[in-house]
Amino acid sequence: MKLMIASDIHGSAFYCEQMIEAYKREGADKLLLLGDILYHGPRNDLPEGYAPKEVIAMLNPMKKELLCVRGNCDTEVDQMVLEFPILADYCYLNLAGDPEEKNSDVTIFATHGHVYNPHKLPMLKDGDILLNGHTHIPACEEILDMNGGKYQYLNPGSVSIPKEGSEHSYMIYENGVFTWKNLGGEEYQTWKTVSHS
Repeated sequence: MKLMIASDIHGSAFYCEQMIEAYKREGADKLLLLGDILYHGPRNDLPEGYAPKEVIAMLNPMKKELLCVRGNCDTEVDQMVLEFPILADYCYLNLAGDPEEKNSDVTIFATHGHVYNPHKLPMLKDGDILLNGHTHIPACEEILDMNGGKYQYLNPGSVSIPKEGSEHSYMIYENGVFTWKNLGGEEYQTWKTVSHS
């Protein structure tokens, strides 16, 4: 499966349209949205092209292609206008890894990041991946817990309001490799999952 991962649209029709163009260009099987879809939130300035109703109109026709988790700016009223589920706090994804490597399948704990994050870890097994949005900053870091477990923390950054000089970005997962790209499709980072043999 080829998966596109994006987060923090925050109601920007301008950047949502670019994200959807990237999704079509990538030919991904599914689009995983890590929350904060419609509302910009009180801590952020309005993103360029802020038009939540237009974002609704762009995403609803894609409902069969979307997987979503709830962000801290997503509410029940958002669910009333979106035709796909957005209120799950997290989801587990078990994805096939590199077909050339044994035991390279990947388990991902996908969540927005305001509840579970590198400072407050969910229940993970050694080698699992914690996938967050929320910070608006792309990340690829190894995390060690107090019991010696190793996890990988990944963040695609933000589609509409990137922070700390990062780009408007998304990630692609395919065959055991995560690739970070800007909305124009230019690659700027990759990380390959490690075999768990």
